[in-house]
Amino acid sequence: MKRKSLSATKKTLNFYLTKLKDPKLHKLYKLFSNNLTSLDVGNKKIMVGVSGGVDSLSVLFFSQCYAIKHKAKLYPVIIDHKLRKESTNEAKYLKHKLKKNFKIDCKILSKKITKIDKNIQSYARDLRYDLFLKECNKHNINYLLLGHHKDDLIENFFIRFVRGSGLKGLVSFYKNVINFNGIKIVRPFLSTSKKELINVNKKTFKFSLDDPTNNNDKFLRGRIRKLLKNLDKEGLSFDKFYLTLKNLSKSDQVIEFFVKKNINENSKYFRRDKKIILNQYFFKNPNEIILRSFMQIIQSISNKKNYPRGKKVISLINSLKLSNNKVKLTLSGCIVEKIADSVIIYPENR
Repeated sequence: MKRKSLSATKKTLNFYLTKLKDPKLHKLYKLFSNNLTSLDVGNKKIMVGVSGGVDSLSVLFFSQCYAIKHKAKLYPVIIDHKLRKESTNEAKYLKHKLKKNFKIDCKILSKKITKIDKNIQSYARDLRYDLFLKECNKHNINYLLLGHHKDDLIENFFIRFVRGSGLKGLVSFYKNVINFNGIKIVRPFLSTSKKELINVNKKTFKFSLDDPTNNNDKFLRGRIRKLLKNLDKEGLSFDKFYLTLKNLSKSDQVIEFFVKKNINENSKYFRRDKKIILNQYFFKNPNEIILRSFMQIIQSISNKKNYPRGKKVISLINSLKLSNNKVKLTLSGCIVEKIADSVIIYPENR
């Protein structure tokens, strides 16, 4: 390596490691590092989602510090949704800025889309995760780091609450680590406020990009943010909210225990025939246990990313429970057939 290149590399290393001497940055890095250490990430490959917001840039900064200290391989990725005319230029600017000033080489991922008439933010989220997943699989990466923080935690709870989600939906954002099609999605700053991450950004990269749709009243998230500002004035604190969420999560864990028990004891999988048979005791549980157990089984047989819609599953379960005759129905790419006291589930196209 040429002397000039060695000098640039040393200067880059000094930038990151010197910044960590700041007490507040060091404290947050310790939280970040402990999250990864608990997963045994070590010197493995790590993908980081970079949107340009202060949250994702904070995760990128700490990821780079972690990569330097642990000799991990970093894969920073920028998603260009192409849902706004400015998005492509913003992605290019972000890539250029990080490469030129901070020696971080990001890859831009995008996909040609057709016109989206409704639920744009939901589409954008699904697109993000699909692109992340394909890139992780392509490079054999098992860890994806995202910049979600505790403000997102509160927002997502209320978004799901407004949409009528059940307990599982309300607490689904609570975990720092979730499994997504074989990839571990890690959110190290769910207990950290956006205000803290803004301060991180001011001390490190000192620039950020804002997506204007986040505060647009046209979208539910923008309206929820305004609602939360008003609730904050009425005394809603994160500590109070977090305690409630923690208690709800404990209840959810109890339900999941009995869901697992129901599946293990009252269903049998036949690998060669790609089918599952449920016995009569599968349906002798409380409704929530039956619903979740059935949804998990349908998803495993259909091999689809998302669970089937709750209303359709409830309707099908009621048909199975109320009928004394042979029943044959379809749901989410599966055939559900009742014969006597047993229910057989198998793919439509096998």
